[in-house]
Amino acid sequence: MNNNNLITENMDNPRELERMFRTQPEVFKKSFSYAWEQNPDSQVLAVWQERLHFKETENTEKSSLLWKNFLFMGILAILAGISTRLLFHFTEQEAIAPINLVFGILPFMAIYFVYNNPSNRKVIYTLSSLFLISGIYLNVLPLENKDSIIMAYLHLPVFLWVVMGLAFTGNQHGKGSARLAYLKFNGEFTILYACMAISGMVLTVITMQLFRFIGTNISEFYFSNVVLFGAAALSIVAAYLVTRDIKLAKNIAPYIAKIFSPLVLATLLVYFIAVIWIGKSPFLDRDFLLVFNGVLLSVLAVTIFSITERGTGEKKNVSDYINFALIALALMIDAVALSAIMFRVSSYGITPNRLAVLGVNLLIFANLVWIIFSYVRFLGNKTGPLAIQEAVTKYLPVYGLWAAFVTFIFPLIF
Repeated sequence: MNNNNLITENMDNPRELERMFRTQPEVFKKSFSYAWEQNPDSQVLAVWQERLHFKETENTEKSSLLWKNFLFMGILAILAGISTRLLFHFTEQEAIAPINLVFGILPFMAIYFVYNNPSNRKVIYTLSSLFLISGIYLNVLPLENKDSIIMAYLHLPVFLWVVMGLAFTGNQHGKGSARLAYLKFNGEFTILYACMAISGMVLTVITMQLFRFIGTNISEFYFSNVVLFGAAALSIVAAYLVTRDIKLAKNIAPYIAKIFSPLVLATLLVYFIAVIWIGKSPFLDRDFLLVFNGVLLSVLAVTIFSITERGTGEKKNVSDYINFALIALALMIDAVALSAIMFRVSSYGITPNRLAVLGVNLLIFANLVWIIFSYVRFLGNKTGPLAIQEAVTKYLPVYGLWAAFVTFIFPLIF
């Protein structure tokens, strides 16, 4: 009796069918087709049909979806490159401010986020309105080097970064887990973009040398077109790769966080000992105050990066104590910076620069207090690591609101 008959005869004997399949799976698959054609109404054979062919169907659908996503990403990358190059042309002509270059990249990244994580109409309309209003308002401002306008230029990327967070999180924008995923995306995006950018720089150097060997200097053309186009397009490519769960960035990010945190802590401790020893004061030296604030922002970024890369299921370890020390150090830096800027405001009056620096220092100070309070409770076994992450994610809109205030209101009142 052949296998076709055996499968048909044992349709009501699942155990025997399973034994036949395990004994000779390839023979069973070949013989099954005939049995299925002869008995299309059999529920048992229908289950086997799905079991034998489901994986193949799933892979086909997945491959089709991946191809569509890749094609869409490619189109957006090309559009980002072309748009950035066009904006750069108008920047060279001094027709628009250089900050407009962000509109050659960020809107296309936002479109990709919405495509990758579909949102409701309210979110889409909000995103479209914010980008449109930002672009129009920015170009209504006079091309002057006024402090208020410069502050608007500096804060616009921060505002748009928060807007990008809305595009990334979509309908889940109110959830801490979605905001945390956005912060993780930023860390992994930075790592991956840096790796690809380094590769691009190596290619650029090789290309320059090759053309120099034949007596041709293409540096100006290459940087104005290829490098600029590539840098913009690479942003979309990096975003695509990170959202596709590429292992390089996801695997290396936690290790970078654990390695850099103690290094940053040690470096800053040595630096501030040197500052105290030398007697440098941010109260009287404006440039040093700016450096102080730059250090503060760097420490905040490293701390947030370390917090977001920490698994919620991990037990307390030495990295938590290092992060706690970093936050405590950041609080001390911010306290000094706040004192210095308040001293300058009281001594020399209010200017757009001083008010902007004062505002961001106050915001960071409040955020750091919240984070360190959460860390104290966590290290005291009163809460879990989720409370620390919430202290970061729930505060993100505050930075966006302040950036929006400086961007849109400062040029009107100063």
